[in-house]
Amino acid sequence: MASISIIYASTSGHTEYVTQILSDALKEAGHAATVTRCEKATAEDLAKGDLVILACGTWNADGAEGQLNPYMKMFLDRAKDIDLSAKTLAIVGLGDERYRYTGRCIEHLQKFRMAKKAAQLLPPLLIVNDPYGQEERVRGWAKKVSEALSAKK
Repeated sequence: MASISIIYASTSGHTEYVTQILSDALKEAGHAATVTRCEKATAEDLAKGDLVILACGTWNADGAEGQLNPYMKMFLDRAKDIDLSAKTLAIVGLGDERYRYTGRCIEHLQKFRMAKKAAQLLPPLLIVNDPYGQEERVRGWAKKVSEALSAKK
C-alpha cells in the first residue's frame, strides 16, 4: 500500500485529534502513515512518501480573520524553495462557523499546493466546529484517500 505523511498544525488539539483519526483509518486500510507536527517537520518531509496530507485550522492571525495557523504559515515559509511538482497532496482544514471565513485555511493551503505545482489527490476535507462527533466523516474521507491512491497505481 501507500506511504502517507501527515503534517499538521494544532494548538487547541482539534487538528491533532483529526489527524490521529485519519492516521488510524489509513493504517487500518493497510497504508503506512506518519504524523508530524509542522513545528518539527522539515521542508524535505514534504517530499517523503506517496502522499502528503497538510492539516490545519483557520485562525484569526496577523490582525485578519481566515488565516493559517501561525505554525503552519511558518512551516510553509520554510518550505518555499522545495520542488513539489512530482508530488501529490491532500488537504484537511478546520474552521468555526462563528467566523465569516470558516475553513479559509483550505484556500491558503490550496494556494501553496498550486504554487508548488503539486497534484491534488481529491477535494479537501473540511471539519466545521469541534471535530468530536465527526469521526465518521474523517474515516469516510480516509476511505476516499485510500481508494484514490489505489486508482493511481
